[in-house]
Amino acid sequence: MTKPILISIAVSALLIIGAFWLASPSSGGSAGVATVENGLQIIDISAKGGYSPRVITAKAGLPTRLRVRTSGTFDCSASLVIPRLSYQKFLSPSGVEEISISPEQAQGTMQGLCSMGMYNFQIRFE
Repeated sequence: MTKPILISIAVSALLIIGAFWLASPSSGGSAGVATVENGLQIIDISAKGGYSPRVITAKAGLPTRLRVRTSGTFDCSASLVIPRLSYQKFLSPSGVEEISISPEQAQGTMQGLCSMGMYNFQIRFE
């Protein structure tokens, strides 16, 4: 093999490994924590080119409000699905969508994803 081919293979391998690392829910810089205001737990997520943060830790059994913020969002992350809540909606391109989660629903791990399943996030109620 020639040197340019070997370099191309090495660069391709690094790009593939980087893509898998960024796509994993436990990758660095992706964790978030819920806040509690006046007895109501608040979880903020932004939706544009995916969801951020990808993993959120929250307290179980508290009334919770999930706030999903969009800002010029025209990709698949604007089509939000939360199976456990039977929630499915096309979010407006810019704004905030507020989703209520009852104390009974705020248990275990809740997943949200785009309609194609390309982008996702997890809320871990502990």
